[in-house]
Amino acid sequence: MIDLIQKLPKAELHLHIEGSLEPELMFRLAKKNNVEIPYDSVEDVRAAYNFNNLQSFLDIYYAGANVLLTKDDFYDLTWEYILKCVEDNVIHTEIFFDPQTHTERGVPFEAVITGIKEALADGKEKYGITSCIIMCFLRHLSQEEAFETLEQALDYKEDIIGIGLDSSELGNPPSKFKDVFKKAKEEGFKLVAHAGEEADFSYIYEALDLLNINRIDHGVQSIKSPELMQRLKDEQMPLTVCPNSNIELRVFDNYKGHNIKELLDYGLNISVNSDDPAYFKGYVNQNFINLHENLPITEEDVITLVKNSFKSAFISDELKEDYLARVDAALQ
Repeated sequence: MIDLIQKLPKAELHLHIEGSLEPELMFRLAKKNNVEIPYDSVEDVRAAYNFNNLQSFLDIYYAGANVLLTKDDFYDLTWEYILKCVEDNVIHTEIFFDPQTHTERGVPFEAVITGIKEALADGKEKYGITSCIIMCFLRHLSQEEAFETLEQALDYKEDIIGIGLDSSELGNPPSKFKDVFKKAKEEGFKLVAHAGEEADFSYIYEALDLLNINRIDHGVQSIKSPELMQRLKDEQMPLTVCPNSNIELRVFDNYKGHNIKELLDYGLNISVNSDDPAYFKGYVNQNFINLHENLPITEEDVITLVKNSFKSAFISDELKEDYLARVDAALQ
């Protein structure tokens, strides 16, 4: 099974680039940029990566992001993730970035997006990895601030394929951002939203019906509503599930309690992703391996999950067919 996981080409659709900031790079950038961080060593940082919930993770996540100041920093961050893609045979990636985490610190929007896109362009040139960029609004901030961020993004429409919604879920429902998502849709962006991770399945309904999204990020709470499960199956709405993240943030007590196998067996369009891999103990292949070691996941399941990742990607039908053919070729 582990050989199969390694040899299959895959797409990753739920990856926060700031969440791929490994402790070693955090220390290197802190020193370069003369930024103080509340840790004395790489080991101290790793020891701090024990979370009780989404908020306890976000506190560390935002502290770590303080070391990212220049275009080169965002390039280095993204390039290190590209190298992980090479290791895990990820041939297409759709990465999230959170401009508000940086612009509120005085880092120019241009520095963030330019560093990311140049690294992704080099990843395509050197390794053939295709990619898309999705800009997320921080849901603990106001819709007014989201509108300001959308305005900044309009100058980079050729670089940003979609708009997302992330950060503290509880108390910040999708409905809070209905108007700005309507505007984003009018501007031609694809739409995604984190929903139904910690908060209940009503957030998934809001994301579908009020934000008119193209993909649900997480969505594991959908299992608590038979009606919603049937709708998601009928519509084949993609759910970008992040198993390691769900365990680390205590959405499920342990891997054996994760519901991904049930969602998949029901016929939902599920893919496996790493979310914030530097913080959640593993990139996409490790997520697959953990599923294999803890749940009755079959080889057929792994193939379905991998094919779903390409079918749900924001790429042309022609490229989807090419990538699905590469999956089939790897199975020969």
